[in-house]
Amino acid sequence: MRLGHVIGKVTLNATEQALRGGRFLLVQPFGKPQFGGAGMNPLAKGATVVVYDELGAGLGQTVGFTEGAEAAMPFSRPTPVDAYAAAIVERVFYHPPGPNPRA
Repeated sequence: MRLGHVIGKVTLNATEQALRGGRFLLVQPFGKPQFGGAGMNPLAKGATVVVYDELGAGLGQTVGFTEGAEAAMPFSRPTPVDAYAAAIVERVFYHPPGPNPRA
């Protein structure tokens, strides 16, 4: 699972029947600086992920998402998704390890 920041949504005029009830979000994945508290600067072109969401995540929220074959696991039948929002994250506590005293 990766964490990302919701920066937008995708509007569709037609969708696969298996995807009814959800929506697609544009998510900017966290990098090492964001875990350290840095702001979410715009990423390079192509770095945003389209994530299927049934939880109701909103603009500016942090989501935990899975990609690849695992993204289709929550569905009872094969469903064409590449990324799935599995959690809405309220807080991230990150304490990087300190310097190794034996080094």
